[in-house]
Amino acid sequence: MIKTQSGFSLIEIMVVLVIIGLLVSVVAPNVLDQADDARVQKVKADFSAIDTSLSLYRLNNFTYPTSDQGLEALVEKPTVDPIPNNWKKGGYLKALPLDPWGRPYLYLSPAEFSDDDYDLYSLGADGVTGGEGQNADIGSWMKNGGDNE
Repeated sequence: MIKTQSGFSLIEIMVVLVIIGLLVSVVAPNVLDQADDARVQKVKADFSAIDTSLSLYRLNNFTYPTSDQGLEALVEKPTVDPIPNNWKKGGYLKALPLDPWGRPYLYLSPAEFSDDDYDLYSLGADGVTGGEGQNADIGSWMKNGGDNE
């Protein structure tokens, strides 16, 4: 009786590992870029929702919330002057969205970076002004996500 062992040789296992490594090196960058693009799209969608709420606030109160009142004025009636007389009961948003990196959006009124009445922006993944790629700031005045135009 001859005993034979069945299984994989070391060379067969190494070939499979090399193939898996090649596949990961090709697929991973594409998947990571998709995640960054999705974060930028979330910021744009949040900006749109906040813009709509700010427009309704202005329609009712004839002015936008000040920088001191902040975006919180869309959720709770401001206690800082100027106190809005026609603030909508229940607010303009149920809750303030956070940026994709878990931080609150920043708001300035009057605007400092654009010709609009206010600026909305996120400081990107690093939470610091400036940066490139996923660390780039994203502002409502920017046309293509983090690209200043």
